[in-house]
Amino acid sequence: MAELEDLIRLNMTKGIGVITYKRLLERFGSPKTILGVSKRELREVEGVGEELAERITQASRNVDIDTELNLAREMGVEIVPYTSNNYPQNLKSIYDPPVVLYIKGAVKETDAIALAIVGSRRGTYYGQSQAERMSASLTGMGFCIVSGLARGIDAAAHRGALKVGGRTIAVLGNGMSAIYPPEHKELAERIAENGALVSELPMRTPPDGRNFPPRNRLISGLSLGVIVVEASLGSGSSITAQWALEQGKEVFAVPGNIDSPYSKGTHKLIKEGAKLVECVDDIIEELGPLAETLRTPEGQSIEDPRSLALNEQEKKIFSILSSNPMNIDEITAVTGLSPSNVASTLMILEIKKLIKQLAGKRFVKA
Repeated sequence: MAELEDLIRLNMTKGIGVITYKRLLERFGSPKTILGVSKRELREVEGVGEELAERITQASRNVDIDTELNLAREMGVEIVPYTSNNYPQNLKSIYDPPVVLYIKGAVKETDAIALAIVGSRRGTYYGQSQAERMSASLTGMGFCIVSGLARGIDAAAHRGALKVGGRTIAVLGNGMSAIYPPEHKELAERIAENGALVSELPMRTPPDGRNFPPRNRLISGLSLGVIVVEASLGSGSSITAQWALEQGKEVFAVPGNIDSPYSKGTHKLIKEGAKLVECVDDIIEELGPLAETLRTPEGQSIEDPRSLALNEQEKKIFSILSSNPMNIDEITAVTGLSPSNVASTLMILEIKKLIKQLAGKRFVKA
């Protein structure tokens, strides 16, 4: 607990970002030691000037840790350090994961099978209905939906997941003590009951425009890919898409009215290589094998998220295929299905562009 308190003190010290904290930790070994060294020693660390060194040396006295912990406890918020097993695993793999996360609700291991849906705060009826429809469909397949609780597209994405009883995560650009926008307080409570509210910011941090671009890296970091539904040029959603690209994630964009300013950002993404999305099948077919096996809430092993959109017979055949070719007789023997069922199912999987047929009626995953 003492180490967590020291970590929270550092996280609440203005000017310490993830990169600076990593440098401090590499130099001094622990949060307690960082708080106890001299200003001269702190200034020797890259990125730490006189002003920040002064704030760090005063942190033990100036940071109101008791109020922070009590407020978190009262609101049912768990403060999770980067070193904890409860810290979302997919966030640990990004370049600059938060030192600590504030979580209301629960981020489960199965939430790693997630897709982000983001877009304009002034989303049109068309955009909001598309976001809600796609969210509901993807959630029904087993995906967790990640977004930012903002007005417009974000709220529609969360509502779509909740409507079908699915899981959704909202990443905030402020502290947990004041939900923003205020009219989404009830929505936030429902999200916490069916997923989680997540923030890297101290409890009482107010909404500030400067907090939202860094917040967007967490939205993409928690997800296998980002779906952008309506975005103006240079919008926060475009920033989220850029974070996704830098993190090696897939980027999808829903086309819109060419006369609408809220289509300019999505159309630019498509021109630059984002996958054009007309239906959820367009999203599924673009997702490839995962770096590591994940599990659905039902305990099913997932090595390739594309399998989530298949029926049982299709899954049975798709799961045994790999980059090593198998002929149709081998597939029939392993699956125990009839030759006619195997042949028809292979044709369907090929039409869906999930497998390829090689010479000699041999098949591999696409």
